[in-house]
Amino acid sequence: MQAPRTQSPTPVRTFTQRFSATRRGARLARLLATHQLTEWGHPPGTEAYDTVAVVVAELAANSVLHGRVPGRDFALSLSHDESRGVVRIEVTDTHPAQPARLAPGPAEDGGRGLVLVDALAADWGVRDRLGPGKTVWAECALAGPGQPGFRR
Repeated sequence: MQAPRTQSPTPVRTFTQRFSATRRGARLARLLATHQLTEWGHPPGTEAYDTVAVVVAELAANSVLHGRVPGRDFALSLSHDESRGVVRIEVTDTHPAQPARLAPGPAEDGGRGLVLVDALAADWGVRDRLGPGKTVWAECALAGPGQPGFRR
């Protein structure tokens, strides 16, 4: 007689990398994040890939433009939690200023980053970190087989 199988919980997969606080660093953060999503089974053209790519791009750009401290890097962390159906994005920098969600006018070039994050992410926020600075985080819903928005 076989023992009943118990299903083990789906592990949370993670990716963490530090980047230079430059435009090139922000671009590399987005490229490596999308590469990691592909490795985790969310290729280009899927809703999860597109959403996470935009959110990472906006948070990394904000870190470089508004959270830059000369000589300090920023960090990107991704957590892929299939059991919760989310990818958690965390961007950490050493600047003490909290991000501000603006309502820019139609003629203004910038200021829409956190508006996009708010529209795309299931949830987002800011938390203090050990040492100087803060972590801006966002959780993006995954779309997989049997979930709304899944595309092959």
